[in-house]
Amino acid sequence: MAKRKVDTENRGFQTRWESEYMFTKVAGKPVCLLCGESVAVLKEYNLRRHYETKHADKNKNMDMEQRLQKAEELKRGLKSRQALFKKAKSQGQAAVKASFILAEEIAKSARPFTEGDFIKNCMIKVCDEVCPEKRQLFLNVSLSRNTIAERVDQLSINLKEQLVKKGKDFIAYSLAVDESTDISDIAQLSIFIRGVDSNLSVTEEFLALRPMHGTTTGHDLYEEVSRCVNEMELPWEKLVGLTTDGAPAMCGHRSGLVAKIREKMQEENATGELTAYHCIIHQEALCGKALKMEHVMSIITRTVNFIRAKGLNHRQFKAFLTELETEHGDLPYHTEVRWLSQGKVLQRCFELREEICLFLDSKGKDTTQLRDEMFLCEMAFLCDITSHLNAINLQLQGRDRVISDMYSTVKAFKTKLTLWETQMRKENLSHFPSCQTMKEKLSTSAFPSTQLADKIGMLAADFRRRFADFEAQKSRLELLGNPFAVDVESSPPNLQMELIDLQCNDALRAKYAAVGAAEFARFLPSTMPQLRIQAAQTLSMFGSTYLCEQLFSLMNLNKTSHRSRLTAEHLHSILRISSAQSLTPNIDELVEKMGHHQVSPSTSNK
Repeated sequence: MAKRKVDTENRGFQTRWESEYMFTKVAGKPVCLLCGESVAVLKEYNLRRHYETKHADKNKNMDMEQRLQKAEELKRGLKSRQALFKKAKSQGQAAVKASFILAEEIAKSARPFTEGDFIKNCMIKVCDEVCPEKRQLFLNVSLSRNTIAERVDQLSINLKEQLVKKGKDFIAYSLAVDESTDISDIAQLSIFIRGVDSNLSVTEEFLALRPMHGTTTGHDLYEEVSRCVNEMELPWEKLVGLTTDGAPAMCGHRSGLVAKIREKMQEENATGELTAYHCIIHQEALCGKALKMEHVMSIITRTVNFIRAKGLNHRQFKAFLTELETEHGDLPYHTEVRWLSQGKVLQRCFELREEICLFLDSKGKDTTQLRDEMFLCEMAFLCDITSHLNAINLQLQGRDRVISDMYSTVKAFKTKLTLWETQMRKENLSHFPSCQTMKEKLSTSAFPSTQLADKIGMLAADFRRRFADFEAQKSRLELLGNPFAVDVESSPPNLQMELIDLQCNDALRAKYAAVGAAEFARFLPSTMPQLRIQAAQTLSMFGSTYLCEQLFSLMNLNKTSHRSRLTAEHLHSILRISSAQSLTPNIDELVEKMGHHQVSPSTSNK
């Protein structure tokens, strides 16, 4: 015979027991109104025995009406105590939640942890003026330096746990890796992950920032990247791509990071081939050096430095421009690391070329080179071509960029270079406004169109050379970019049947036209598994290390000369919070884990 289970017998609490035995029902259990004890099993016998054993003598002279009145009075008292407890509990949880929210904002704004005390003082002063009766509620919010540091670490751990959970669903993922040095001369290795799940949803998040106190060889880099992948419990066979800054330690054929990871994948018997890319944005910036016009840039840099380096010269130059009522009131600096600054400096110097010469003349400086017509033509050309290079650079920047779109942008620019070269030889300067201006102002010599066309040809050749690895993946990228235009016969055999089905499906063709290439992959039906896997692998690839560079900017905002002792753990936590894109900390879950902890006023005033 099966054993009886009390909770399956559907025993109900009867109202008469309140007056007869002074019991009420709380959270499904009978609770004594007189002593607060609860009875495990809801049976009248148990309630009667408890009452007669512990309380019968005290209430034996009361009639039924008095019992009812006393029961109602005790129930009201119980409810008021419960309400007070719930209020205190909710206020404590609200105080903890507020400290988490403010800690997240402090981390995102690159403020030091001690800002919590400042924020709390401001809150108290506002409270004293607006709602002084709620002062204690604000005092209960702990925002001390140690509390903010602890909250930031907890938020970071929560984000990492979410990423690990998402990582278990990835069917393909890629890594972007770059290395830089912080204010304390510590090498920092930045690692980002881009994963795609079975629904072809893309997750692009910060994976880790690893401090490297010793050497930064390919083996050292590999050890750190490998540790991150293993901590995330990611299978090596699902690793599709690796994008780096192109440094020898990253791309060395024998001992570089790429070579080491390929060896690891072979050891793990991974069937896929690792695709390694040199950051598209970095390569585009390097292509500009193929123009070999450093002699022009050096003269301009020397001129700008003369004006900007000394405070007196700078003030006088700005006053001079104000007196002439020019459109621009100053010259910007050129920084080699900031690639886009060169175009801005060139443009401003070209527009203010006459004013600059007049100012230098007043200072007794030789302006022969700056007035030379050939130099001015080269300066105008460099100004225009740098403007075009900066435009493509900006197009390639940003988060959530699909590599096939980035490849299309580069391919379009190479086509433009061919057109510009042809037009330049014919002295058609439609796309070179500064050159057009100079051609109209030339007095004696002819515009050097052939020489400048050769420069464009050199730039085009360097683009073809540097982006040869992308050309090798052309068919793969075009398969995601426009699967309806792909030649089925030249496609891999495992994709051919599905490609034919896709290209003959009018509904999918209409969907592609409506949502675009990046989103269309998610609408591929489950009957096309090979195309879905191919799309997932391409969607997972990084085209650049833009996110790593952006992270280094955040790192420099947080770890400054005034905050150089920031620990590696706290820096890592701050950067995970401030760089999170698709993930948000689950603060309610963190508050729940705190065990409904209520911060006391004494703690909050530390």
